[in-house]
Amino acid sequence: MPINVICPGCHARFAVAEKFAGQQGPCPKCKQPITIPKLDEQVVIHAPDHSEAGAIDSKGRNVLKTYRKTDAKFQPLVLTAVAGFVLVTLLVALVLRGMQDQPDTLMSVLGAILLGPPLAWAGYTFLRDDELEAYQGMELAIRSVGCGLVYALLWGVYMFVGGQLWGADAFTKGLEIWQMFALVIPLLAVGAGAAYVALDLEPGSGFFHVAMYFATTVILRLVAGMSVLPGIGTG
Repeated sequence: MPINVICPGCHARFAVAEKFAGQQGPCPKCKQPITIPKLDEQVVIHAPDHSEAGAIDSKGRNVLKTYRKTDAKFQPLVLTAVAGFVLVTLLVALVLRGMQDQPDTLMSVLGAILLGPPLAWAGYTFLRDDELEAYQGMELAIRSVGCGLVYALLWGVYMFVGGQLWGADAFTKGLEIWQMFALVIPLLAVGAGAAYVALDLEPGSGFFHVAMYFATTVILRLVAGMSVLPGIGTG
């Protein structure tokens, strides 16, 4: 069994045969005289004990050990693809608007659903917490789909809750500004919560995440010939 030796001068590490135990000789690197430890004087370095409570996370990684994170910050290809998809959706809505007299409500609904997952994915790439390990691949796709569909569902909740609070014809007659805020603010808070649960976004980042989605779908409504929000203005 070789003896591990550390030079006290240059701190070089090397191994020597057992027969040199207890003898003195020059360091092969700095030539400083050193004494080889005896067999019973060796320092034994044990493997890390992973049985320590809290040392292992759910993925079997040692949480006490630092490691290099996989960076997912600002992915130009993803952002370009999502921007292209959004532009195509808006273009389709604009073309369909020109082919009919009435606002295309169906296109607005389908667009809100289809735009949710890609916008959730794109927003995550630059709003995520740098201190957390980034979601990647299929896991990120599933989480983005779930988050995006929750965002789209909030449009339905807006209509349902408004109808329950102020009557089925509230959106036809029009909403007061305070009524609109009473609906929008809680839904934005729910959306920020969905971003936290699905993508681990901080509250502030989650708010901007869901706000980005709603801003895009509001533009879609305008392109489709509808009002900014149901119950506001005409549409």
